[in-house]
Amino acid sequence: MRALVAAGADPNALESDRYDIVTIAAVANDLPTLQVALALGGSPRNVTSRYDGTALIAAAHLGHVEVVRELIRAGAPLDHVNNLGWTALIESIVLGDGGSRHTATLAALVDAGANVNLADRAGATPLRLAQGRGHRRMIVLLEAKGAR
Repeated sequence: MRALVAAGADPNALESDRYDIVTIAAVANDLPTLQVALALGGSPRNVTSRYDGTALIAAAHLGHVEVVRELIRAGAPLDHVNNLGWTALIESIVLGDGGSRHTATLAALVDAGANVNLADRAGATPLRLAQGRGHRRMIVLLEAKGAR
């Protein structure tokens, strides 16, 4: 990546499936590569994939908590809504298993200021989504942050 960017490659270029190097590193849970991609000018704000998501949304749905924290530090948009109507916070609930990785991901997002009451396009709030899935620790965390 360093050699390509030094030779003029765009660190924010999208490949044929609309993924950039930041999102690819995030999905792979490859923190060192993510850090290099960001240092080379890759943006955590890029809208990528056929879902019009972000690297943060992709990492949150997979429960890649350290990658999520790095993307937050880099300025990833916390409340970006993809074309499914979901944010990173919602994806950590809906596509997560309610276990420790996804709960830690949710906590990182909430602590960073993600909107705990931003509903999906069906009107379901993160709290209601967590309740419907029986994700007890997520419910407690959301309620403590004022989720309704």
